[in-house]
Amino acid sequence: MDDFDKQVFLLVDDSESDVALMREAFVKAGVPNPLVVVPGGEEAIAYLKGEAPYDNPDARPLPLVLLLDLNMPGKAGFEVLSWVRQQPTLKRLVIIILTASSRAVDADTAYDLGANFYLTKPGSFKELVEMTHCLHRWLRLNHFPAS
Repeated sequence: MDDFDKQVFLLVDDSESDVALMREAFVKAGVPNPLVVVPGGEEAIAYLKGEAPYDNPDARPLPLVLLLDLNMPGKAGFEVLSWVRQQPTLKRLVIIILTASSRAVDADTAYDLGANFYLTKPGSFKELVEMTHCLHRWLRLNHFPAS
């Protein structure tokens, strides 16, 4: 396992079933990276800021990738995306919107706020595994470690 494979993917999703599917997709797709999950926008911001209950830096590595759902109670995905893009220390964080919404206006808004990618959650588990595998390979091929 190299350094890339040790870097964390942070999934922000309030749906327990979607989280379970993503965990299984990581396994089936052979993605070795740790998948850390927080259930909503407030928790995502607390994690990224290092606030309680995520205030132990050893247990809270900064993620390489933020997989962000849009439609969540409390702080929605757009609010989290906007907040992250205003943080100088997080400006290089790869943000992938992973949502059920296939509305063009949502994709446009996400890109306007600084998302790197906008992906609609696939309709089948097989497609989710394929998407996860392709995404991991693309990130691996295009990740340039800081010098």
